[in-house]
Amino acid sequence: MTTTAHPTLAAYTTELVTDEDAFAGLAPAWGRLYRRCGTATPFQSHAWLHSWWRSYGTPGRLRLVLVRYGGELVGAAPLTLVHRPLPTLVPLGGAISDYADVLLADADDGRVADTLTRELAEAARTALIDFREVRPGGAAERVYDRWRGPCRKVPDSVCLELPAVSMDELVGRLPSGKAQRVRAKLRKLGSLGVRRDVVPPDGVDAALRRLLDLHRLQWQGRKVTTEHLQSRFQEHLVRSVGPMVRSGDAVVTEFRLDDEVVAVDLTLLAPSLAGGYLYGAHPRLRERKADVAVMLLDACTQHTGTGERGALSLLRGDEPYKHHWRPEPVVNQRLLLARRRTAPLLTAALCDAAARQRIKEVRQRWKERRQE
Repeated sequence: MTTTAHPTLAAYTTELVTDEDAFAGLAPAWGRLYRRCGTATPFQSHAWLHSWWRSYGTPGRLRLVLVRYGGELVGAAPLTLVHRPLPTLVPLGGAISDYADVLLADADDGRVADTLTRELAEAARTALIDFREVRPGGAAERVYDRWRGPCRKVPDSVCLELPAVSMDELVGRLPSGKAQRVRAKLRKLGSLGVRRDVVPPDGVDAALRRLLDLHRLQWQGRKVTTEHLQSRFQEHLVRSVGPMVRSGDAVVTEFRLDDEVVAVDLTLLAPSLAGGYLYGAHPRLRERKADVAVMLLDACTQHTGTGERGALSLLRGDEPYKHHWRPEPVVNQRLLLARRRTAPLLTAALCDAAARQRIKEVRQRWKERRQE
C-alpha cells in the first residue's frame, strides 16, 4: 500500500511508498529529480532501482521516503527493510550496485534535506538506517549532517578513479616505458582489425545476453562473481539497461573481430562519472594477443574525453591491474543513523564492522606472507 503523511512546512508534503506498482508509476517524476541531482549515479536511476526491486526485493519490505513541493518530487530515499542480522533500512540496489545515495536537487536550500531527514527518522522508529557505499560528496551526506540522533561514518569500499580525459591524456600520465607499451597495444588492436560499435537501443537486449554469455565463457574454470551467472541478474540487467541507454545513462559497446562479436561492454554514465560496469570477452582475444583492459578503457574514454564527466571510475575493487593506470583511490562511506531508542543497533553494527575489518586485515597479512 501507499501511505501519505501530513503536510510539512509550507507546500512540502511527505509520502511513504510501500507498493511496487506505485514505485513503477514514479518513473517520470523520479527521472526529473534524478536529472537535478548532480551527484547521482546511474545506480540511483529509476530504471535501475525498480528493476532491482523486481529481481531482488522482498514483498512487503519496500520503503520509499518521498518529499514533494507543490506536487513535484524534490527528495527521495529508496530503501528496503531487512531484519537480519539487525532490523535495518538499507538502500535499494544491494551488492550489485557500486554506489548508493538519496536524491536531493542541487538547488535545494536545505529545506528539502531537513524534511527528508525528519521523515527518515520517522520511518526508522525501530530500525537502524545503514547507507552503504555512499560516494564522497553524495546527497546522503546532507542527511547525515542534519541527523539529530546517534550516527557514525565509517569507511566502506575503495573505488579507483581516473580523470575524465581522452585516452591520449591517460597514456600521457604514465611513465614513458609504460606509455610506449600501451601505445603498442593500441596499435596491435588496430592491426588485428578489432572494430567497436555502439549498440542502438533496439539491439541492447540481445547485446546484453551476448555480454553475459561471453562473461560466463571468459571466467570458465576460474573464480567468478556467482551472482553474475544467476538468471535474476540477467533479467535485471536486460530489463534496466534498455531504458538507461535510451535516457543516456548507459552505453553498450560491441567489439568485432573478423565480423564476429568477441566482446561486449556495459558502461554507465552520469554527470559526475562514467564507469565500466561489466563486460564479457571471448578467450580468442587473448589468444590473438589483444589486451582486453586497454581495449575497454579506450572505448570508455570515448565518453569521457569531452570533459563532460567528473571522473572515469574503475568502480569498486582494488585489483592490481587497475593500478597500472595510476588511479586515485576514493573511499566510499558507510553512514549509520539511529534514534536514541535504536542506539544499541548502531553499536552492534559498528562492532560487526570492526570485526570484519580485523578479519580482512589478518587475511591480507597472511596473503602477503605467503607471497614472500
